[in-house]
Amino acid sequence: MCLGIPSKIISIEDSRAKIDVYGAQREVSLMLLNEDVNVGDYVIVHAGFAIQKLQEDVAKETLGYFDQYLKSLAEEEGLIDKPLKERKRKTKKKQTK
Repeated sequence: MCLGIPSKIISIEDSRAKIDVYGAQREVSLMLLNEDVNVGDYVIVHAGFAIQKLQEDVAKETLGYFDQYLKSLAEEEGLIDKPLKERKRKTKKKQTK
């Protein structure tokens, strides 16, 4: 399975671009894209190639979903505290049993 995480282009040189995803940066090829891209655009990357340009609003919405997912994983693993409302709810459930 492959997840397409929107990647922001931070620099372009010839047919290569440097992208940033959550602070991780790497170079990818732009040779498979059918449209022009600029610094600041978002793309989906697979196997080192940018394969699709995304509209900024779609990219940011998708990144928001990833942020929610990563936060919930961190909460499950105990890496960050769960929201106070959720902790109270679980405490009440335990008390009623």
